Amino acid sequence: MPRIWAVVGATGTGKTALSLDLAEALAASDTPAEIVNADAMQLYRGMDIGTAKLPASARRGIPHHLFDVLDVTEDAAVARYQGDARAAIKAIFARGADAILVGGSGLYVSSVLYDFRFPPRDNTVRARLEAELDEHGAAVLFTRLREADPVTAARIDPRNGRRIVRALEVLAQGAATHGAALPDHPVLWHPHTRIVGVHVERADLVPRLDARVEHMWQGGLLVEVERLRAAGLERGTTAPRAIGYAQALAQLRGELDEAEAIAETQALTRRYARRQVSWFKRYPGIEWVAPEADAAVLAVSGC
Repeated sequence: MPRIWAVVGATGTGKTALSLDLAEALAASDTPAEIVNADAMQLYRGMDIGTAKLPASARRGIPHHLFDVLDVTEDAAVARYQGDARAAIKAIFARGADAILVGGSGLYVSSVLYDFRFPPRDNTVRARLEAELDEHGAAVLFTRLREADPVTAARIDPRNGRRIVRALEVLAQGAATHGAALPDHPVLWHPHTRIVGVHVERADLVPRLDARVEHMWQGGLLVEVERLRAAGLERGTTAPRAIGYAQALAQLRGELDEAEAIAETQALTRRYARRQVSWFKRYPGIEWVAPEADAAVLAVSGC
């Protein structure tokens, strides 16, 4: 039976390189493999430098799926992603290949790997809440959410108006809680799943992340953001809030200078990495490896 391999972990730990090595190692053992993206921001066309997206020329001829599928004006919704990713995996299985799910967006990874169901939507309620968000700001709505559902509020950035609105929308429909979190006893969607977590000690990871942010600016992030801005980046609901992109936009608007934009991005990236590690540590059966782990050994050890 074909397998799902999940290569997960914090940003900047080397997941992409290991996934490519694993796909090649599987192919060497007569098991073809294809890669499925599980990084929410790499779904967006044109968001390349700030997401460290692997260019097509560096993908070693390995099929990649769910990269560059959204315009920056579109909403990256995890419920939609779940269906798209599982459809891609089923198609990979039909071709007789293993699927390698790669990324660090914990909710997106979990939505594919586990029996993970999302509450319904109510367009009328959401429109009312979005109007309140525009009029009063995220802080007012977050206070309401914290009073009604402190567990969900603890998982949400108080500045993330989109997520606050979604949580309140669900509560307004009668649910006791939002529920979009890893269950206490998660059940795998596909029985033959192996989860590999790529781990780098924090003392080594922090300088890597800081340097990575500096390289983003040196590599032309502002030029990329200017181009995306012309394509409607600031009209989007998800893309303009991405770490690095939000700070680059603030720099272009004159709200931050370059040093401030870089420092803020570095701080947010470090905090995001901590949250990623905490999320994936809860996965039962996860196997932690170093970035330089021998992919050939992983491939032959099976699920």
